[in-house]
Amino acid sequence: MRVISLVGARPQFIKEAIIHRELKNAGVQEILVNSGQHYDHNMSDVFLSEFEIKKPDYNMSVGSGSHGEMTGRIMIEFEKIALTEKPDWVLVYGDTNTTLAGAIVAAKLKIPVAHVEAGVRMFPKDMPEEINRTLTDRVSRLLLCASQKSIANLRAEGIESGVHFTGDVMYDLFLQVRESFKFDLNREHSLKDDGYCVLTLHRDYNVDSKERLEGILVRLDKLAAEIPIVFPIHPRTKKRVEEFGFGTLLKRMIVTEPLDYLTLMGLVSRSKLVLTDSGGLQKEAYYAGKPALLFMQDPAWHELVEEGVNHLVGDRDLTALAANLKSGEFREGIYGRGDASRKIVQLLLSR
Repeated sequence: MRVISLVGARPQFIKEAIIHRELKNAGVQEILVNSGQHYDHNMSDVFLSEFEIKKPDYNMSVGSGSHGEMTGRIMIEFEKIALTEKPDWVLVYGDTNTTLAGAIVAAKLKIPVAHVEAGVRMFPKDMPEEINRTLTDRVSRLLLCASQKSIANLRAEGIESGVHFTGDVMYDLFLQVRESFKFDLNREHSLKDDGYCVLTLHRDYNVDSKERLEGILVRLDKLAAEIPIVFPIHPRTKKRVEEFGFGTLLKRMIVTEPLDYLTLMGLVSRSKLVLTDSGGLQKEAYYAGKPALLFMQDPAWHELVEEGVNHLVGDRDLTALAANLKSGEFREGIYGRGDASRKIVQLLLSR
């Protein structure tokens, strides 16, 4: 069997890393294609060395651009690769432009598509990530769901064929590498266990609006006066902070460049709580037994809000919210038992 794994953004490199091992163990030939959607070293190349991922067979190097430009360029280049390699499956991950472009190309070439992390739904419906994931699910042959909630979302849309609960690949990885988490930043900044917060912020509806971003940063600055906040800043957010002149609102925070997975998880695992608009990080906080405050209109993972693990912030005061949150053990099994990658490969082989 020949499988193309198409990646191009930070979370996809991590997911591919764990599935790659299962594909290799099963004797499946994997052709790794990197779209280059995120081309910063800390957002892509670092994972190739950190998790010993095979060198990509193809690098499309599409770089940045508008959504239409980026999606179109990936489609043009990926079609050439798919026609050359003639895979049995195309494996796509998550909700990026890379995912949608690859799914459309494969479907039109009648190559079956397997979508890792299918069935996630959230508002606003015009958010690029939501458009990408919804359309990808429509053309996928295998819909590989991280939670039962995702299966219910698909069922509500009339999609039941090819839908499977596998659990979350990220949980597989978390369990396998937690003994290797890095704590260099904890030591460098003398961070006390359960005595600081981890912040990420990148979604367009939060950072592209000057008014919205200022409101968030003002509240974060107030919280930073009470408890240290470590902020690995996304390139998009950094650009907007500079453009809008909000640099002074970050002075009380510990601002770093984007971090590798093991360092970020080291920070999360010993933090008091996580503040984020990231769909991936809110799950990883749960795996680490940490609550999360979400700068989102709608959570990507509704089940964690329903469980009381994650909390939508809205316009509420962060200091009061943070004071009432405690780390602890949460209900297990929401995202499987740590064998998602094995189940995914078994499903590919069974078809």
